[in-house]
Amino acid sequence: MLKALIPFDGSDNALRAVDHLISLVQAREPMEVHLLHVREPIDSWEIRRVLTADEIAALQLSEGEDALQAARQRLDAAGISYTATILVGDVAQTIARHATEIGCDKIIMGSSGASAIAGLLLGSVTMKVIHLAQVPVTVVK
Repeated sequence: MLKALIPFDGSDNALRAVDHLISLVQAREPMEVHLLHVREPIDSWEIRRVLTADEIAALQLSEGEDALQAARQRLDAAGISYTATILVGDVAQTIARHATEIGCDKIIMGSSGASAIAGLLLGSVTMKVIHLAQVPVTVVK
């Protein structure tokens, strides 16, 4: 069975990547689906002064769960089982490393992220993942 990783940031392009995966699964044999959301580390001194490390970790997890909600709903509605993971780190490096660690055969992701800055940078995270990944990357617009 093919194993696919879907990095998801909540953007419209990321949702289109989920829809693309759903169409692939429905047209072919089942895939082992891994949904991933990566949070940037919180390095702000002001935040670290107010929150403990455990509170920051809980905040990262809560925000990650919120970000994954739309993807979870679409996969659940399509009857596709998946594993969801939330990690903290450099987004592109973490996506590429996680794909290798879990033995993915491919990465399916949106062409640019949720932020306006990401759009201006022409999908810089996507370009970095393409460069760093050891498996094929399908980019969905």
